[in-house]
Amino acid sequence: MIAVVDYGMGNLRSVDKGLQKVGRKTLVTRNPEEILECQGVVLPGVGAFKDCMRNLKKYGLVDCLYRFIESGRPLLGICLGLQLLFTESEEFGRQKGLNLIRGRVTRFPLLKGLKVPHMGWNTIKKRKESPLFSSIKDGSYFYFVHSYYVIPEDEDVIATTTHHGVEFTSSVWKENIFACQFHPEKSQKLGLEILKKFGELSEKGC
Repeated sequence: MIAVVDYGMGNLRSVDKGLQKVGRKTLVTRNPEEILECQGVVLPGVGAFKDCMRNLKKYGLVDCLYRFIESGRPLLGICLGLQLLFTESEEFGRQKGLNLIRGRVTRFPLLKGLKVPHMGWNTIKKRKESPLFSSIKDGSYFYFVHSYYVIPEDEDVIATTTHHGVEFTSSVWKENIFACQFHPEKSQKLGLEILKKFGELSEKGC
């Protein structure tokens, strides 16, 4: 069973359906006890960083996520769910994140001709071979919608990068933590392949 964390914000239904489409049983929940019983966890996210962190605390999910990570089972962060894993965000002032990956979240620079938010299809460039990307070719297209991006302190966690005015981190891998800035659930066949790989990791453990 894979838990899709419901903290009142995020594209829960599309993530849930994507996982089910690749044959995984899912549970959309904000109950910490139910989450801790699952084999894998997906932390989706759409909205403001501050509001999402507030809701995670409100529903008692922060400690739950720490405990789940400590258990060694895999977690997948998607879009804002990636950003929440970092130390802090610059969105609407400095906001503290989960600090599971040291680094910060910053806005795309104001460059002439650069559209913000970064919205639509773009390519990824592999930096290291993450288990989720084992069958994904360099230069593959995925779907993005975001105005902020992550800057890890440790570049070794960077799995892929993407170019949009700047070269930014589009996915990370640190032990049993996996996360991507793009939306696999909206990225058609290749996105479903990533969800499939995550399901397999959840089943057998990292």
